[in-house]
Amino acid sequence: MDWTDAAELIDGDLEGRLVFTCEHASAALPEPWTWPPQDRWLVDTHWAIDIGAADFTRRVAARLQAPAVLSRFSRLLIDPNRPLDSDTLFRESADGRTVHLNESLLEAERKRRIERFYHPYHAAVSSLVERSACDTVFSIHTFTDDYEGEKRHLEVGVLFDEDEEPAYRLVKHLANAGFHVAPNEPWSGKVGLAYSPVRHAREFGRRALEIEARQDLILEESFRERLAEALAGFFS
Repeated sequence: MDWTDAAELIDGDLEGRLVFTCEHASAALPEPWTWPPQDRWLVDTHWAIDIGAADFTRRVAARLQAPAVLSRFSRLLIDPNRPLDSDTLFRESADGRTVHLNESLLEAERKRRIERFYHPYHAAVSSLVERSACDTVFSIHTFTDDYEGEKRHLEVGVLFDEDEEPAYRLVKHLANAGFHVAPNEPWSGKVGLAYSPVRHAREFGRRALEIEARQDLILEESFRERLAEALAGFFS
């Protein structure tokens, strides 16, 4: 399967412990899709992309010499961190406003996006995890500090489903490094919101973890470096 349009692959040590993924790395709408005029306000917002996640993924992957897969399409086109039956696979509203890109989608359009982006992205991750000796599929996401009027003071969340032991060790490690961190916040991996890493970890008998870093902080060089150093220390 050709996943060129769907995924950016970063080379790394296939004998190492980690494969990184970044499901919300891009705000791009590949041709022939374009933003409806009414949706222009969404383009550079957290609704379209996990701000700062792609740059941080590349940084920490390089630091740990680990391979990575990053999406090349906006989560508003289709969200690869959701199962196919999710009601937010094609998000229809944001901040109480209609997402016109996804308004009244016909089944043929849904299938078109699934076949061009969703399946190829996951095929790229599956191929990489299968070829690697990694013990952990590690997904990197970011979250807004103001979600529909709700102020968030958390700095880093660690999401997980069944892999509680490594998740709580990571929470403790990050807390000891000085981060305001919490398990399964601001979302929970136990209700399917770490879908992609969990899916591919289960597929090959690996562990799955996801971090959520606050977007206003991940844009700061000092915070990025501290977090990269803490993750490198945890997996060394």
